[in-house]
Amino acid sequence: MAKQPISGSDKQHLEGSKCIGQCNMAEKIEVIVMLRRKDEAGFRQMMAKIEAGDAPGAPVSREEFDKRFGASEEDVDKIKTFAKYYGLSVVRAEANTRSVVLKGTIEQFQKAFDVKLERFQHPNMGEYRGRSGSVSVPDDIHGAVTAVLGLDSRLQARPHFRFRPPFKPARGAAQTSFTPLDLARLYDFPESDGAGQCIAIVELGGGYQTSDLSTYFSTLGVKAPKVVSVGVDNGKNAPSGNSNGPDGEVTLDIEIAGAVAPGATLAVYFAPNSDAGFIDAVNRAIHDTTNKPSVVSISWGSPESNWAQQSIGAFNDVLQSAAALGVTVCAASGDSGSSDGVGDGADHVDFPASSPFVLGCGGTSLKASGQGIGREVVWNDGDQGGAGGGVSGAFDLPVWQKGLSVTSANGQTTVLARRGVPDVAGDASPQTGYEVLIDGEQTVVGGTSAVAPLWASLIARVNAINGAPSGFVNAKLYKAKGACNDITEGNNGSFAAAKGWDACTGLGSPNGAKVAAVLKSGANKKS
Repeated sequence: MAKQPISGSDKQHLEGSKCIGQCNMAEKIEVIVMLRRKDEAGFRQMMAKIEAGDAPGAPVSREEFDKRFGASEEDVDKIKTFAKYYGLSVVRAEANTRSVVLKGTIEQFQKAFDVKLERFQHPNMGEYRGRSGSVSVPDDIHGAVTAVLGLDSRLQARPHFRFRPPFKPARGAAQTSFTPLDLARLYDFPESDGAGQCIAIVELGGGYQTSDLSTYFSTLGVKAPKVVSVGVDNGKNAPSGNSNGPDGEVTLDIEIAGAVAPGATLAVYFAPNSDAGFIDAVNRAIHDTTNKPSVVSISWGSPESNWAQQSIGAFNDVLQSAAALGVTVCAASGDSGSSDGVGDGADHVDFPASSPFVLGCGGTSLKASGQGIGREVVWNDGDQGGAGGGVSGAFDLPVWQKGLSVTSANGQTTVLARRGVPDVAGDASPQTGYEVLIDGEQTVVGGTSAVAPLWASLIARVNAINGAPSGFVNAKLYKAKGACNDITEGNNGSFAAAKGWDACTGLGSPNGAKVAAVLKSGANKKS
């Protein structure tokens, strides 16, 4: 059977990885095959209008989207025939999410996709199943398949939160911390509890304890929100009891979003920490006809350079679907400054925050004065972390960022030539962080992972007030000018804050009332 490689499916092993042997050929795994859309040309035309902020009326309903832009039954059937030929079973085949999940042995998958799977060891990631080279598929399905995900199992993303480190303050100096309600007040969020909305929260490990949530919301004097756990690809709510691990991310996401929008349902999608799990979690969230999220919060990511081209393409494709469906996606821009923790001396930005279809959320350090903001600067705590931001190596310049400039830490200004990150910001320094309760312990956390649920809960409030989804907000916020508190002090390593947009804090931190006014004027009213 003649085969062709899938474009962009080459995958290199991470530096420091070492092959430690063959895989167990009889081990069973699951792999996700992503398919093309039925009407790709029509979708591109619609997305051009959405990206430019010119889309009229209500977003496409989930039902209409499935009919027009799902996969064709013919393509789904082709994959089923392919699976049967190689002895693979079909776990799930969905035209709406354009995904088919296959299950079989490693030996079967090696033959089906012409790959070699081996076991690798990495000093930071531990043991994982990896592959080299391209993934190939038969000629008759090559045009239908856009990506094959899950053959390898390496950890794809990291959570973007930081605990406040213990230190001795100078005499008379006091550490600052805020509850999410304090920040909603300082940022002038409009009055609403987000009733009738659903915030999707994507998690790649760990879990939450209901007792933590009950105690936390009770202490805040807030009605506990409805929290729904949704398992994706065998993921589940599995708290480890270790607050330093993923439990910390899961719990703080829920506590921040739930405190600010307690009337909203919080649907928490648990998936394995792999490119397949991450992409599938977001895909299933935006197409969820039970919970129907209007906004997604993502506090996980990794440098663009860590992603295979087919994976970044498949993920960005899902994020475009979110924009078409009127679902706003907020993602943390990273906690390791302009290097994004890569360590090669170059600048990197974090994905998925770098997608043009995501509201990238950067970080600040905030001090209150009386009832308002006293001073707000770029979050940069040196070795303890700083706001991720910079210029994408993967994405072209979006139309709404044309004409902007990027300022380097040495004061040089150049015209922004590719997608700039982040779009907006919010309090992220652990030194001015968020008071949360994780695994029974009161603690203070920061990181841009706190900013994503903060912005997501603001969007949920606005959606509740408008009675309509805000949808793709980037173009609206960039066009509006002045909806955010401009941050003009500080740097994140290579880039400096400047008047207007910058590659540390984007347009700035939220002025909630002004953001609400901008999104109301461009609200996607249902017809």
